[in-house]
Amino acid sequence: MDTGFIFKLLNETLVLILLISGPALIASLGIGLLISVFQATTQIQEQTLTFVPKIVVTFLALALTGPWLVSQLVVFTQRVYSLIPRIAGG
Repeated sequence: MDTGFIFKLLNETLVLILLISGPALIASLGIGLLISVFQATTQIQEQTLTFVPKIVVTFLALALTGPWLVSQLVVFTQRVYSLIPRIAGG
């Protein structure tokens, strides 16, 4: 097992982390931006106004993309498990 293999596996892991966290983060960012624009135009500066919509949209994004996220995790996990003999073999 060489360092190139380890770096490739680490790179794939980090890309998968970004893919899995992306939908929830983008949805939360988008609703946060919309709420900020709404607060700026109406001059309502209530801090708690942003929490509930962000939570709802984040859970909605996770519910909608959940099957795809789980399939990505399953494929990656199966691939890593199949690499165990190569890793253990040196």
